[in-house]
Formats: sequence, C-alpha cells, structure tokens
Amino acid sequence: MTDERLGTGGHESPDDASLLEDLAERETAYGLFQRADALMRRRHHAQAAVLLERAARLEPGKGSIVEALGRAYYNSGQHRRAAETFEALLGIDPSAAYGHFGLGQALKQVGRRKEARTHLRLACAMAPDSRLYRDALARLGASE
Repeated sequence: MTDERLGTGGHESPDDASLLEDLAERETAYGLFQRADALMRRRHHAQAAVLLERAARLEPGKGSIVEALGRAYYNSGQHRRAAETFEALLGIDPSAAYGHFGLGQALKQVGRRKEARTHLRLACAMAPDSRLYRDALARLGASE
C-alpha cells in the first residue's frame, strides 16, 4: 500500500518534492520562527510559544527567538515565564532595550514593581526616543 501524498512506487512528483521540502523547512528553527510569527500576528500567542520553544531548543541562545518567546509568553498571560525568558534574553544581550522593557512589563504583572521600574528605566535610557517605553514607565508610576 502506498501513501498517495508521496506518490506511487517510490517516485515523487514535483508537487510531492515541494511538499517534502516545505515540511523540512518548517522543522528548522527559522521555519518554526516564521510559523510562530504568523500565529502571533493572528493573536495565537500560546500556540506560537509552543513553536518558539522548539525553535529555541534547535538554536539555543538565539536572541531573536528568545525575544519572540518572551513576547508570546507575555501576551498569552504567562507572565512568570515571560519574565524568565526576558531575563534569559538579557543574559544573551544585556543592552537589549526591548529585553528590559519586556522584563519590566512582566515583573509588573507578577507584582515585582520595584524591579519592574528599574528595567523600564533602563529601557528608556537605552532608547530615549521610545514612546512605548516612556509610557510604560509613566503608567507604572501613575498606578502608585
């Protein structure tokens, strides 16, 4: 018995080869990252996190993957995991302004406001033109 998707008799059609190539691409860190990015754009953050976890295992220490994973955790309400992930990002690149911003936002959500303020201030210092970072710091101050 043969698998109809893969052709018959071991001979692949051009469409079958394309399908196999596409499947192989999806299992690379880049392919997983691209799929996760598409999910995040559609607001499927928890599903994106699953793919990004796999990508992070394939490419440990890759800042872009770690940052995206932190965003996926945060936006799916997994604030403790987001904080841990943004801390890992800062271990990779201590000068990542977005890493400080993300960590500050996650720490605020888990009630660690003093630490959150420190990281939001660092984000503002590293990217003084960022309204996003300034507004987050202002909101933290205004809520006290």
